[in-house]
Amino acid sequence: MEAEVKVPEQAEVEVTEQAEAKVSEQTNRDIKRWAAHRARERARIARWDLDVAVFLFVVLIIVIILLFQNVGIEIVAPVALFGLTMVWLVGWRRGRQLYAGFYEEELAKLMRELSAKEEREKKKKVEKKTLEETIEETVQRALRERWR
Repeated sequence: MEAEVKVPEQAEVEVTEQAEAKVSEQTNRDIKRWAAHRARERARIARWDLDVAVFLFVVLIIVIILLFQNVGIEIVAPVALFGLTMVWLVGWRRGRQLYAGFYEEELAKLMRELSAKEEREKKKKVEKKTLEETIEETVQRALRERWR
């Protein structure tokens, strides 16, 4: 008496493949969303580096010197406004550059983690299948010996 092996029908296989494709698509969207979030946070933190801070202090010193030299506010205000605008522009540009790099880095990292997780799951399935086959073979051997 040998155990019967159930062969899945074609419709069951197609439904399973469609479900796996849908889950994979959702996972990819989640990974991209998470990578974008992490990259945005890292870029937001890193865009105000030492260069921007030094430039901001230089603008502040220039404004203070101009005020102590009794230069009119109609000249000091545009200088200060120009300096603040430049600081914002440099920070914004740097943030965009950092975001692009961080996004690629985070996306690659998350894809590696996902593939490693899938490999571990696949390995567990193979081990489980091997264990099930070993148990099944042992049971079949015992049954054959019993029927002899």
